[in-house]
Amino acid sequence: EYEEDLIEIFGRLNREPIVDLTLRYVSKNALILDAGAGTGTMGQWLHEEGYQNLVGIDLSEGMLAEAKKKNVYTKLCQMVLGESLGFATATFDAVTLCGVFTYGHAPSSSFDELIRVTKPEGYIIFTLRPDFYKSSDFQDKMAALEAQGKWQLTELGDRYQAESKGQPDMYLQTWVYQVSSA
Repeated sequence: EYEEDLIEIFGRLNREPIVDLTLRYVSKNALILDAGAGTGTMGQWLHEEGYQNLVGIDLSEGMLAEAKKKNVYTKLCQMVLGESLGFATATFDAVTLCGVFTYGHAPSSSFDELIRVTKPEGYIIFTLRPDFYKSSDFQDKMAALEAQGKWQLTELGDRYQAESKGQPDMYLQTWVYQVSSA
């Protein structure tokens, strides 16, 4: 029902610009963590582009059951962003998060664990609403991690309007950070 709800709200599930930025920075043979995978839409988009090594995590068992039906993940696990993730340090070449960082969802403290499980010089690529970035603690957390030398902003994608039917204007941006090698 989640995807039907999204289609009802947004009109349809168009491929997000995060896919193009992932293509720009992440090789097709990379091991990618789709954090906050939900029903697997992001994984499906990446799989359609040739990515085969996808691991998905989500808080919701029901969402993961839907993601499993897409048959694009090598592994799906129930985990909570903002808590310790059950992966070894420097496991993934890249982490993607689409629609995860917003009001009432994953906290900015999630970045610490995402950096830990990403290989040095790997990428963390995520969408974030500009209004949420400014009104939450995300701006400070992201800047602090950069000041601490944990990661570096590689690219900030163009602001784009999310397609919404009968909803107030909602804008998103895609952030690309590279995890530091030290």
